[in-house]
Amino acid sequence: MHALAPSAVGVEKYPPRQQRLGHWFAIIGLLLGASLLTGCSATRLAYNNAPDLLYWWSDGFFDWDQPQSTRLRNDLPDLLQWHRAQELPGVVATLHAVQTAALQDIQTDQVCALSVYVQQRLQAVLDRALPTAAAIAPNLSAAQLTHLELALDKRSREWREEWLDDPPAEREDRRLKKMVARAEEFYGRISPAQRDQLRAQLRASAFDPSLQFQEGVRRQQDILLTLRQITADAVSGTGTAAQTQAALRALVGRTLESPDPAFLQYTIQVRRQACAAVAEFHNRAGAGQRLRLQQTLQGYEADARALQAR
Repeated sequence: MHALAPSAVGVEKYPPRQQRLGHWFAIIGLLLGASLLTGCSATRLAYNNAPDLLYWWSDGFFDWDQPQSTRLRNDLPDLLQWHRAQELPGVVATLHAVQTAALQDIQTDQVCALSVYVQQRLQAVLDRALPTAAAIAPNLSAAQLTHLELALDKRSREWREEWLDDPPAEREDRRLKKMVARAEEFYGRISPAQRDQLRAQLRASAFDPSLQFQEGVRRQQDILLTLRQITADAVSGTGTAAQTQAALRALVGRTLESPDPAFLQYTIQVRRQACAAVAEFHNRAGAGQRLRLQQTLQGYEADARALQAR
C-alpha cells in the first residue's frame, strides 16, 4: 500500500504522516506506513531495504557529502534492527487485535485511539533517529541548506497546484477517486451508495486546503530557520551536542503538533471528524466487505511476523 494521499476527511499531504487521518482503511495504511511497511506485495522487500530507501529519499533533500553519507549508511541499518526488535512486535499485536474489530461495529473513540497509537510509534522512531540527525545537522553546508530549501519549495508548489489551484469540482473528483481506490484495497468493491457516502463525507469535512498550505509553509520556514541556527552555532563554537538535540526535538514537536492555537483547534476538529467518518463507513459495510478487510489485515500480520522473525 502506498503513502496516503489527502482524502475526504481532512488529510494533509505534507509532511507528517501521523496527521493523515482517513477512513478505517486509511488508518490501517497509516499504521503500516508509520511502521515502515508498504502494505502491498512488496512489503518484505521494502522493509528489508528501508535503510537504502531512506538514504536515497533523504539525499534528494540534502545532497549528502561523503562523511554524512557514511554516518547515515552506518546508522540506518541499526535503526532498522531496533525497529524490527522493538517495534514490530507491537505492530503484530495491533494488527491481530484489529482483525476482530473488522467484523464488528466500531466506535469513533476506537479509531481515534488507533491514530494515537500511530503517532506514538512514529514519535518513537523519530526519537531513536535523533542522535544521528544531531550529529549531521551542525555540519550541513550553506549549499545543502539551499538545496533543501529548493526541494521543499518544489514540493510546496506541487501541493498547491494539486490541492489549491485546480477548480473545486476537479479537486473533489480527484479526492473522491483516491478515496474509492483506497477503500476498495481493503473492503473490495464498494457500491454506488457507499461511493455517495464517501462524497458526502468529503463535502461535510472541515478540511481546508488553504489552512493546510499555510501550515506547510510555516513548517518549511521552521525547518530552515532551525537548521540554519544549528549550523551558525556550530561555526561560532557556541552550540553543543545537547543543544542541537534539544533544538531538533523541539522542531519535531512543532512539526507533529502546530504551535499555532487556531490551527491546532482546526486539527483536533478534523481528526475527530475523520475518526467518526471511519466508523460510519465501516459500520455500513456489508458482512462480505468486513470479511475482506479481516483477510487483508491477516495478510499484513503475516508479513509483519515474517519480518519480525528475520
